[in-house]
Amino acid sequence: MQFTEGVRLALNQIWTEKLKSFFSLLGVIVGVMFLIVVVSVVEGMDRYIREDLSSSIFGLNTVTLRRRSDSPNFNFGGSRSRARERHPRITYEDWQEIRDQLTIPAIVGAESDTGPSGVVVADNGGTVENVLISGVSPEILEIRDWEVEKGRTFSPQEAERGTAVVILGTETAELLFQNLDPIGRRVRIRGFPYRVVGVLEEQGSLFGFSLDNRVIAPARSPIQAVTNSRGFVGQVVAQAIDAEKVRELRREIEEIMRARRRLRPAEGNNFSVETADETLSFWDNISRILFLALPGLVAISLVVGGIVIMNIMLVSVMERTREIGVRKAIGARRRDILSQILVESVTLSGVGAVMGVLVGLGLTYMVATFSPLPAAIDGKWVALGISLGVLIGVLSGVYPASQASKLSPVDALRHE
Repeated sequence: MQFTEGVRLALNQIWTEKLKSFFSLLGVIVGVMFLIVVVSVVEGMDRYIREDLSSSIFGLNTVTLRRRSDSPNFNFGGSRSRARERHPRITYEDWQEIRDQLTIPAIVGAESDTGPSGVVVADNGGTVENVLISGVSPEILEIRDWEVEKGRTFSPQEAERGTAVVILGTETAELLFQNLDPIGRRVRIRGFPYRVVGVLEEQGSLFGFSLDNRVIAPARSPIQAVTNSRGFVGQVVAQAIDAEKVRELRREIEEIMRARRRLRPAEGNNFSVETADETLSFWDNISRILFLALPGLVAISLVVGGIVIMNIMLVSVMERTREIGVRKAIGARRRDILSQILVESVTLSGVGAVMGVLVGLGLTYMVATFSPLPAAIDGKWVALGISLGVLIGVLSGVYPASQASKLSPVDALRHE
């Protein structure tokens, strides 16, 4: 009965003094809202990077050989940075040697690209800018799981001869040819003509950058003039058939390259070999920092909110001093007064936490809908937000409840 009465009194106070209650709970609302929004965005980015980005950009179970690592490097300048710049480039011979010498079953392809900076012109006058232009071997389409929606992929013969054919992304095809069928038509890249043989399935976007504004051509075709010097490739990608063999595949590729470049045991690698997980290790560091820093930021707001609630409860105790005296005079025990004030404090803070959760969920939905940032709502963070609100209520109510329970019935009854 005491619990029900305490909840009723707290809700009645919130209802009768709406503005005062809102400002009293503002710290808790903002703290819990911040927790829900930020954690949902970080959680969404984490899922997106590990599931969607890893498969669409790197491919599943892949090992990538590059001239130097593509992972963010915060060691600006210095001898190590200069040494990486002097690494020999990856060649077609490296790719073929790896493909021929690997003992672990794997699909091995070569790839070069320009980044989103190319310009493509159609034979009907259409032009598209900021196109991602890639020169790939046929294996890359299988590794990346790129499906051709219209037309076909280029054949092994076209790939070997370096025939000037291209596959367009859906956005590039629509912008260049509007309602026309692009298959069999011609486009020009830096003035050189290519025949369109296929259009990829829609890939979507990555943090607002379209993955469908792209052109793919055989690695040995004249696209080399755009992507890489003749005879060189940007990277070699190997996909293990058995997911359990990725680490062994990485080690074997490293051994093949060290043997090809005649590196001594004491010499470091003058190339980079990374699995998809290693390439994404930078995100592990960032997400770890965010999840460690977040509780501190939320705690500041919740502490402020707790102090405000404690002051409100002290004022409430002062206003009800005579009522407390009457209750004690007719037999209320100290623990009865203590529990009632604590219940009221927890109810106030809990209402603030629930409001913070609702506002946070609304903002998270808006972020996911109207911005390129992914967001994923996890029930455990909602539960944590409400739990924090209840905890703040308990901590904020202990002192006012203790003061109320210590009041002498005689002194309380004399209070005006």
